Amino acid sequence: MLALLGLALFLVCAVAALISAARAAAMGLPGRPQPWPDHLLRRSAATLGWAAGTVYALGLAGVAWSEAEVGDGADSVPAPACRMGFDPETIEGLTHHRASYLPLRFDCVREDGSVYVSDPDLVWLNWTWAALALTAVLLFLGMHYRTELRARRAAVR
Repeated sequence: MLALLGLALFLVCAVAALISAARAAAMGLPGRPQPWPDHLLRRSAATLGWAAGTVYALGLAGVAWSEAEVGDGADSVPAPACRMGFDPETIEGLTHHRASYLPLRFDCVREDGSVYVSDPDLVWLNWTWAALALTAVLLFLGMHYRTELRARRAAVR
């Protein structure tokens, strides 16, 4: 269920990111709203925010899907994500898994307590959505700082 919710969230965020990107790109066309730098900052922040949501939702769906595969029929324990694509020495002594949704992780645990990551792509997904979200927040704060600075300059005159 959570995997389907993650996929639905991914689709919603992806469509919103595309719409926001088109709105930001429209700022380069004639007839753009004034003051255009404020609109460009707002639209760029929205685009990056939706893009961060898109990347996170993609990873969320992947982790939830791996979690849902556990205990789902024959040969589903330990987690298939921990066994498929790994050599026999790596999966030797595999006992269970640990899933995390913040940060996105799906770790496989052996009998001796050692851990290996089932999907290394989750590392770049975590860094990507965090960088996009941080950039969106910085643009949003910059937009408000710009408004504050403009108000202070008007008060001085």
